Amino acid sequence: MDLATITYIVVGLTFTVYIAIAIAARAGSTQEFYVAGGGIHPIANGMATAADWMSAASFISMAGLIGISYNGYGGSVFLMGWTGGYVILAMLLAPYLRKYGKFTVPEFIGDRYYSDTARVVAVICLILCSVTYVIGQMKGIGVAFSRFLETDYETGLYTGMVIVFFYAVLGGMKGITYTQIAQYVVLILAYTIPAIFISFQLTGNPIPQLGLGSTLVGSDTFLLDKLDRVLLETGFKEYTTSVRLSTLNMFAYTASLMIGTAGLPHVIIRFFTVPKVRDARKSAGYALVFIAILYTTAPAVAAMARLNIMQTIEPSSGQHLLIEERPQWFKNWEQTGLLAIQDKNGDGRLQYVADSQRNELVKLDNDILVLANPEIAQLPNWIIALVAAGGLAAALSTAAGLLLAISSAISHDLLKSTFYPSISEQMELNASRGAMAVAVFGAGYLGLNPPGFAAGTVALAFGLAAASIFPALMMGIFSSRVTREGAITGMVLGLGVTLFYVFQHKGIMFVADWRFLPSLGKNWFFGIEPNAIGCVGAAVNFMVALGVSRLTGEPPERVRKLVQEIRIPSGSVTVPLHH
Repeated sequence: MDLATITYIVVGLTFTVYIAIAIAARAGSTQEFYVAGGGIHPIANGMATAADWMSAASFISMAGLIGISYNGYGGSVFLMGWTGGYVILAMLLAPYLRKYGKFTVPEFIGDRYYSDTARVVAVICLILCSVTYVIGQMKGIGVAFSRFLETDYETGLYTGMVIVFFYAVLGGMKGITYTQIAQYVVLILAYTIPAIFISFQLTGNPIPQLGLGSTLVGSDTFLLDKLDRVLLETGFKEYTTSVRLSTLNMFAYTASLMIGTAGLPHVIIRFFTVPKVRDARKSAGYALVFIAILYTTAPAVAAMARLNIMQTIEPSSGQHLLIEERPQWFKNWEQTGLLAIQDKNGDGRLQYVADSQRNELVKLDNDILVLANPEIAQLPNWIIALVAAGGLAAALSTAAGLLLAISSAISHDLLKSTFYPSISEQMELNASRGAMAVAVFGAGYLGLNPPGFAAGTVALAFGLAAASIFPALMMGIFSSRVTREGAITGMVLGLGVTLFYVFQHKGIMFVADWRFLPSLGKNWFFGIEPNAIGCVGAAVNFMVALGVSRLTGEPPERVRKLVQEIRIPSGSVTVPLHH
């Protein structure tokens, strides 16, 4: 059976499971639509959270970021930042927000800071973060279809939209939760099975995490030592020690990803779905374990795939691959545009070196390391099909979570809580479904017509969450003195500083011609790159909010009481709040 047929069967089976779950888990109330009825088991919620979090970028691109773009050690910022964020979430946010007992992040901010303005600012921040992410997921769906199922990009995207529309609009959080559990199983199998095979082939150890630190088969040389030597011989930096720009920049990048993760709304709302406060902390712990399975495998995939590619191009020292004899997987991926070669010196051999003037592997996309891995290792077709299903599961699960965050912000926080508080529960549920449908079609449109800045804004989403939502939540939980004036000013200025630095480097809305203040130079703020500036925006938010709060009157007594009750480790807060 050929690869395309097997892939259609595997992907078709997974989609059938997703639709069956959506029908079985239809939401019948706003509570089921927003928080799955609040009765999800911590292990199930941990698995759903892991799928919600691990997007197409985590599944497809992260190993390439570590192995190619950031050359090994420099890519550790993603591993430490994205997993460390869950520790902060588990210890400092999730249990307290579950104790609060409502539905959404803007609802907490609006009530805690006794202000509809604060609620609306939080909604704007949430939508900015979520929309930037959704564009990437919808593009991921279209690209995965076009590469593996040999459809055109638009057909793939429309199919993905129909699937997401079906289970997200019908089931809300309830349908999304149970679908995400199935998607987690698919994506983790798709990621780890090729890694196990490749680790065994290279090191004789079937556990990739251990294989990374093992010796190569038939040799006393460690895999990482071999990779370091091969890279140094071709002019690249050493894989195990190369820092991303500077130690301070790596620290800032890690901190931005960490607090950005803890502030992403589509992840936070998952902790409103468990029965008790204790369960919120437990489910965050389970999520960290489920995420760690992939995130500890990624460095092994990155290093092993990079070594495989280097050895394919230069089988022995000084002997480069004849271009006419390049393997079939090479030719397959050249057709996708992710891989490109140019025989610059006309010797008929392929050179892959750090010097751009001599380098003949002119295009090596990050996505190659995961997507081409099964073919590089000559694994059977069913594993390649599983990788396709895994990539789609990763993109679909995150897209659904983000779309729910957007629709609940519109229907619950703007419509119900701000503009039309008297609408009935059924009308709100219908409005939620309508907002979800609009969000799905809007995301599909942006996927079909992606703005030029789509790639840049995915990284920016973490900076926005770090600079706006995270400080507001932290101060809202742990300080009864922060006022609405302080919180609003802090969010606006934190966002402003982050956007100023990013747009100054990359151009307003990522249009290169709209750059400004070029005389400041590149990474002028202590050598910190734009993608790492979110932690600086967060620091500005904290300082401004606390400073302005000192100059304004104390919050009302009922708000100070709310803050105290949230931090008591039992029960749930049901303090009536009226604006």
